[in-house]
Amino acid sequence: MNETIPPCPQCAGEYTYEMNDLVVCPECGHEWVPAEDATGSADTAGERVIKDAVGNVLSDGDTVTVVKALKVKGNPSGIKAGTKVRNIRLVDGVDGHDIDCRIDGFGAMQLKSGVVKKA
Repeated sequence: MNETIPPCPQCAGEYTYEMNDLVVCPECGHEWVPAEDATGSADTAGERVIKDAVGNVLSDGDTVTVVKALKVKGNPSGIKAGTKVRNIRLVDGVDGHDIDCRIDGFGAMQLKSGVVKKA
């Protein structure tokens, strides 16, 4: 086994493998970004990186596009795919909702980064 790839932090499985920038555990399905030991970046070690549905890094103030239709509680139409959302704010939200934004016609709400693409 390759000793440079760490074991899974969730189940301690040793059969982890690299997939792009992530390390994946085939036993429990957990995916994570490995700690950057040799490549440096100790100043950003505590900083959380939020990526969109295709892997682009998001930051405060970005404009994103919704990639799939979303149901909105209390609204019969929902948010259509292709809706642009301007001036997002990244937050540590509940249940993976890590984008705080305002959508025209719907008001303030939180979105998951997995349902948007950087415009």
